[in-house]
Amino acid sequence: MITKIKKLFYAGIQYISTKTITDEYINWLTFANAGMLAKGNIYAMKYAIEHLPSMNPVLEIGSFCGLSANVMAYLLQIGEKKNRIFSCDKWIFEGAETDGNIGNSPILNKQYREFVKSSFIRNVEFFSPQNKPYAIEVFSDEFFEIWEKHESVNDVFCRNVQLGGQISFCYIDGNHTYEFARRDFDNVDRYLEAGGYILFDDSSDMNPFGLTRLMKEIKKNQNYALVMKNPNYLFKKLSDMAFA
Repeated sequence: MITKIKKLFYAGIQYISTKTITDEYINWLTFANAGMLAKGNIYAMKYAIEHLPSMNPVLEIGSFCGLSANVMAYLLQIGEKKNRIFSCDKWIFEGAETDGNIGNSPILNKQYREFVKSSFIRNVEFFSPQNKPYAIEVFSDEFFEIWEKHESVNDVFCRNVQLGGQISFCYIDGNHTYEFARRDFDNVDRYLEAGGYILFDDSSDMNPFGLTRLMKEIKKNQNYALVMKNPNYLFKKLSDMAFA
């Protein structure tokens, strides 16, 4: 049901005036790589990546089939940025958590999740071999727990990597309820450096999810400045003071 709502939502935002970029590679990438990535998000990602304050890593919460990760890897490449990319996803989706069948089909939710994860691996290995994201198979809460401890973990590509430290940009596309999104924001805020950026997927004023309340709260936060609504919200962190 969540996926159906999201598709209908994206069908609607095409009527909103958004800034986009024209790029032949991204056109072909979006043809081949499954995913629901609003064109306005790509423009906002490009802006954030062009203005990254440091070489600290870029983080993605929610990976699906790797489209947004591949877009960010490409934008880093053409921007001549060397920032590493980290992502976290358990590949357990809202509305598909059980082990039952998908609708009336013989396909199990578990099989669907495994297919999407394998699609992520294949897509990233093909499109982003030079800056392959360190993809950690955990929920975002667990990711930040091990990030805080500076643990060394293996990603889905069997690479060992040490976590921890500041980040320069985060794209949040995880659970869209207010409670989860707020927790993701609080966790990101702890590690996002001053001058860094946060982009929230499905955060436009007309979205059917739970982010509109959170956007109002962040707009009132003196530690953050709204960079753009395109139609989703991109914020820049102004200071490292704690979020009130």
